[in-house]
Amino acid sequence: MENRASTDPQHRARPETPAAVSAGARRNPAAGPPAVTVEGLDKVYDSGHRALQDVRLEIERGEIFALLGPNGAGKTTLIGVICGLVNPTDGQVAVHGHDIVRDWRRARGMVGLVPQELATDTFETVWATVSLSRGLFGKPPNPAHIEKVLRDLALWDKRDNAIMTLSGGMKRRVLIAKALAHEPRVLFLDEPTAGVDVELRREMWEVVRSLREGGVTVILTTHYIEEAEEMADRVGVIHGGRLVRVQAKDELMQELGRKQLKLQLQEPLEAVPAELARHGLELSADGCELVYTFATQGERTGVTGLLHDLAAHGIRFHDLHTSQSSLEDIFVDLVKDSR
Repeated sequence: MENRASTDPQHRARPETPAAVSAGARRNPAAGPPAVTVEGLDKVYDSGHRALQDVRLEIERGEIFALLGPNGAGKTTLIGVICGLVNPTDGQVAVHGHDIVRDWRRARGMVGLVPQELATDTFETVWATVSLSRGLFGKPPNPAHIEKVLRDLALWDKRDNAIMTLSGGMKRRVLIAKALAHEPRVLFLDEPTAGVDVELRREMWEVVRSLREGGVTVILTTHYIEEAEEMADRVGVIHGGRLVRVQAKDELMQELGRKQLKLQLQEPLEAVPAELARHGLELSADGCELVYTFATQGERTGVTGLLHDLAAHGIRFHDLHTSQSSLEDIFVDLVKDSR
């Protein structure tokens, strides 16, 4: 069944967001259209719940894009629309330039989806299941490609095993193999490492990187912020159905990140002296540690002035160390500010 989205010109004439403009500025026109383009996307369910609100996004070819957001933020709905599983209320979506409504066959053929849920009760072999997935997209048999996919995912030795006999990690790899069987150019991974141990999670990260090296664009949703921090080229934060930030991960952490200088005092303080109030210092409950927070960007951190003032007031310390905010800290702040 084809999706139906509004084609009213007034809905297509909305101005681009800064995120869309910056993404377009980075793209080399000779490389073709973006992997995914989303313009003015809305989704309102029959219950009246607005799951997506004017979402605008460009995902570049060959990048790993992490979509972050709390439960109910709209991540799954957005993926469902792009993959043709959810009908949008309004807006336009294209995959490699193919509109998901007007050219839905080619658009969907370019997309692979790895769901969070595991299929654990099938007696089919790995080879048969992955081969069938290719046929469902109308692709002719290609044993060489299926073999390559299984070898790349370390599944070749399990090709004749029934899926129900595999471990949880191997079943998750089978899901990825099924999604890659028809040679998609865009791969969606919905919580790919949910419920798996740390060792397997890191193995999955390597799989994702190898896919990107093979030219596949990877869109990742995850609750593990360290996963996005480890792998993503860019990060999109969604909350309440709205994209509140889309930015290169390193730029985001540089712009919104903070550093803290923690000073272990030789003698405890009862309170921060009023003369030091301009530094915005925080004193620990036991009075033995001073914490100074400053922005990561900017030429002047204020640390030199702080140390000078501490010495002038006879406040001595025996140790100090610095820490920098993580992507998780930034994500929490962005979601909090968007409420």
